[in-house]
Amino acid sequence: MAEATTTKSANYTAEMVAEMIEMYNEVGNDGLEDIATAMGKTVRSVRSKLVREGQYTASPKSATNKTEGQSKKEILRDIESLGFDVTGFEGATKMALARLKTVVAQ
Repeated sequence: MAEATTTKSANYTAEMVAEMIEMYNEVGNDGLEDIATAMGKTVRSVRSKLVREGQYTASPKSATNKTEGQSKKEILRDIESLGFDVTGFEGATKMALARLKTVVAQ
């Protein structure tokens, strides 16, 4: 019985990696789609290769979940200071608590 030998082919040649790194240094994270198109690969594949090569720098995350104004805890404390029992309102949305605060304050 003959043994089956398998050879793994590389997804990227050394030339492709060099070209990808050069392109990435020029366009950065915004150009990942262009690099992927030029390489005939997916964005995810290109990003992964750049990570393995130590070239990829993740984009800083924006603080979208931090909104202006009081926190829910602060609103609950304000409502409680007005003499209203806030038990059970901990899971309410911030907008709902703000409306409740205006009603209780009247």
